[in-house]
Amino acid sequence: MNNSRLNQTQNWLDLATEASWSVANLAKRSGVSVRALERYFLENTGKPPKVWLTEQRQKKALALLRDSFSVKETAIRLGYRYTNNFSRDFKMHWGCCPSELIQVQAYPEHSKLNQLMAAARMQVQQKA
Repeated sequence: MNNSRLNQTQNWLDLATEASWSVANLAKRSGVSVRALERYFLENTGKPPKVWLTEQRQKKALALLRDSFSVKETAIRLGYRYTNNFSRDFKMHWGCCPSELIQVQAYPEHSKLNQLMAAARMQVQQKA
């Protein structure tokens, strides 16, 4: 598919943030239909836009938490209305709660949490 509007987009991550991590909003901001956006993403990333958006949002969450933002601050920055929804999504994606990640950073000597952190790092590398 040759969609010049989509091919000209420079920074998808900024656009995703502006679109509040929504496929419909991302399509609207890109000036195309949701279906056109889906075809473009499948062709160029091998993933539906919803999957790509979720991955990018969770990578940003991980970065914010590593930069010492609280769970609540991270949830707010990523557009979540409720912290518990953010925590649920984070755990589904990374396999540990955001609070566990924060504990790993605060208490690196805790072996179980180190294992969780190592697993999260490995997932980031695999998904990159």
